Amino acid sequence: MDFNILDFVSNLDKENASDSRRAFFQKMGEHGGKIALAAATPILASCAAIGTTVAPNRELAVTTLQFALLLEELEHAFYVRALATGSLIPSSDRAVFTQISKHEGAHVTFLTTGITGIGGKAEAAPDFDFTARGKYPGVFRSYRTFLEVSQMLEDTGVKAYKGQAPNLITSSPLLTAALRIHSVEARHAAEVRRLRGVKPWDGAFDQPASKEQVLASAGGFIKGKA
Repeated sequence: MDFNILDFVSNLDKENASDSRRAFFQKMGEHGGKIALAAATPILASCAAIGTTVAPNRELAVTTLQFALLLEELEHAFYVRALATGSLIPSSDRAVFTQISKHEGAHVTFLTTGITGIGGKAEAAPDFDFTARGKYPGVFRSYRTFLEVSQMLEDTGVKAYKGQAPNLITSSPLLTAALRIHSVEARHAAEVRRLRGVKPWDGAFDQPASKEQVLASAGGFIKGKA
């Protein structure tokens, strides 16, 4: 079946001209399986090229993708847990987070395939503490707190991809793969901000974050990380 995830996602602004953003995410849900399949295909098709273009920096590329995978596993586990927690998410917003959860799951598959494709090994997901060591004790009891944590994780993920991009600059296939995820994460962040009633942007330019800065924001959710 011919389905192009890039063409589909690029229609976001056009769709919003006639539909609400929530309706658009519901439409995305209809294509969840196709999106997951389409997400893995480019990495598989690019393995041969990646093997040559990334060879001089293979260790750095693997480490970079493993870090991205860790963040995606955190986000995916977070949404899976939230969706399974009773009436935490209002029915009016449930379709949005169901679709975001599917996206994060597709990202996990996408990155795992990419790491394997360049000769690396995808590390098993660690245990997560969604209270961030007690900072958000009501994360799965209060929808307001859940949205706060969701925005923080999505914003951090967006900055992380920008911060790690230079590590993939010598491999066009890997950099392109990372950017495909980055743009979707940015849309997630904007949607969660909308649900919170805050502006979807902070200015004309967004800032990257180093690995240290990312762990300073999200490390508390990952057991064994500072």
